[in-house]
Amino acid sequence: MKIIAVCGMGIGTSVLLKMNTEKVLRTLGIDADVEAADIGVARGMARDAEIVLTSADLAPQIGDVPATVIVIDNFFDLDEISDKLTEALD
Repeated sequence: MKIIAVCGMGIGTSVLLKMNTEKVLRTLGIDADVEAADIGVARGMARDAEIVLTSADLAPQIGDVPATVIVIDNFFDLDEISDKLTEALD
C-alpha cells in the first residue's frame, strides 16, 4: 500500500505527518510505504497511491485522483490519524 503525506512545501509538516503515520501503521500492524510530498508533486504521486493524507486547505488542490484523500486536522494527534486510517481501510 502506498500512502502520501502532503503539505504545502513538502519539507516540514508532511515529514511530521509521514513519521506519525508510520508510527500508527506499526501499531496497527499494517505494512505500507509512506512518502512525504509537496502539493505540486502530490498530484502526480496520488495517481498510484491508495491514500493521501493532508490538511483541509490542501485537500481540494489534490484534484480528482483514484486515491482516498483523508483530511487530518492535527498532524500530531496519533489517535486522529489512527481513527481516520482505520475507517478508510475498513
